[in-house]
Amino acid sequence: MQSLQNKIDFVVVLGVENANPNGDPLGGNRPRTTADGLGEISDVAIKRKMRNRAQDEGENIFVRMQERADDGAKSLSERLGNFLKGLPKEDQKNRDVVFDKVCQQWFDVRAFGQVFAFKKKDTGAEGVSIGVRGPVSIQSAFSTEPVAIDSVQITKSVNSETTDDGKKSSDTMGTKYRISGKAVYVTKGSISPQLAEKTGFSQEDAEIIKKTLLTLFVNDESSARPSGSMEVLKVVWFTHDCKAGQYSSAKVHRSVKVDTNNDKVKVEVNTDEISGLKYEILDGQ
Repeated sequence: MQSLQNKIDFVVVLGVENANPNGDPLGGNRPRTTADGLGEISDVAIKRKMRNRAQDEGENIFVRMQERADDGAKSLSERLGNFLKGLPKEDQKNRDVVFDKVCQQWFDVRAFGQVFAFKKKDTGAEGVSIGVRGPVSIQSAFSTEPVAIDSVQITKSVNSETTDDGKKSSDTMGTKYRISGKAVYVTKGSISPQLAEKTGFSQEDAEIIKKTLLTLFVNDESSARPSGSMEVLKVVWFTHDCKAGQYSSAKVHRSVKVDTNNDKVKVEVNTDEISGLKYEILDGQ
């Protein structure tokens, strides 16, 4: 594995059309908006999709969705406990050893970090409380323009339960929310080589992060996000020539201009602001 030698910044441009980009369409789960009406996709939702894509690629993931928990663990503490019990007793008590082992074991831990603060009885092994600060940071995504939200009532027309009088049971009502029409969202992130050194995050891991961003909505279809309603339009991937970075992440992120005029999305980089910085503009997959 090749250690990460260069700071990385990235900007991801997302397209949404008549979908709820954050998730569950029921239970009053409206698409997120800011005080000024911009649409928002939380960083938690984005990292959840990135974890799912990494797991699809064969990476071992610690924070898994319940339906993706294929290792038999019913909780995070049980997953950690099962892992710790496989370590020698003396290693279970050594915070530095446990730090290194959990980073080696789980891709998302060495990428995004994780707080391990479970009780001894929860893990079934020597109690340990450690915090891992990951090198990959990503912001919430915000729409380039204010969004409108549609609400649609849902009626279940089938007979859900058998009634005493043989008549049809009451219909179940719900509400489905979605972004009205089309919207363009932008999220930004960075990868720190200094933090990567501590968790063992490698250059190969950075390529996995790039791939998850390019394929963010693959296998993510649901009634809230029908197939084709969410897409990655562009990923702008910046590679600095040193660990500290040639420019600040804020300046790099500001150099990306997203133009949505005439219903077409155009992504450009103002190279005058970041002279000499290498970058590539990639199409989503």
